[in-house]
Amino acid sequence: MIDGRQKRSAIVLRETKETSINTEITLDAGGKTQIETGIPFFDHMLEQTFRHALFDIKLKAKGDLEIDQHHTIEDCGYTIGQAIAKALGERVAIARYGSALIPMDESLAQVAVDLSGRPALHFQMPFTAEKIGNCDVSLFREFFNALSLALGAAIHLTSLHGENDHHRIEGIFKGLGHALRAAVKIDEKLQHTVLSTKGCLSGIYGK
Repeated sequence: MIDGRQKRSAIVLRETKETSINTEITLDAGGKTQIETGIPFFDHMLEQTFRHALFDIKLKAKGDLEIDQHHTIEDCGYTIGQAIAKALGERVAIARYGSALIPMDESLAQVAVDLSGRPALHFQMPFTAEKIGNCDVSLFREFFNALSLALGAAIHLTSLHGENDHHRIEGIFKGLGHALRAAVKIDEKLQHTVLSTKGCLSGIYGK
């Protein structure tokens, strides 16, 4: 319990011929992470997001990495989005919006999130490196797109400047954490309503 409220948490399992993923998320937590995808740099970036969001996450993914990393990275986006959406439920009393401007050494990242139920992605990240470690960084767009679709959120990610791709990418993942932390926060002024003139935050919620 936090301030008299039940912790918001969810478990999502995804089983396909390409991936097997188990994701557990608790929103009202401290940022503890246990992540294993078989892609070390991707693990590191996810750890950054959830540490800065202050969500606890356990994620274990086994994918067809012998083919490439596409299915694993994309499907992690789907399961994480589904888990957060499930934990949010009807999104009653959440702040809905979150944004962050994150300096990471010489780089600067801008991230904004709207948990409207309507997926949309703006992704502006010019890469110069094809890989960091063994991670294909071009697949991060697929991760964020899957996250947006499954979460039902508009996500805007922009690397404003920077010289080092590791720094630029890390700034985006940290910024996403801060934006999500702000967006899921309970606003007591809303009580049992949602922050929308429609009276609901409609959308595909985790589908």
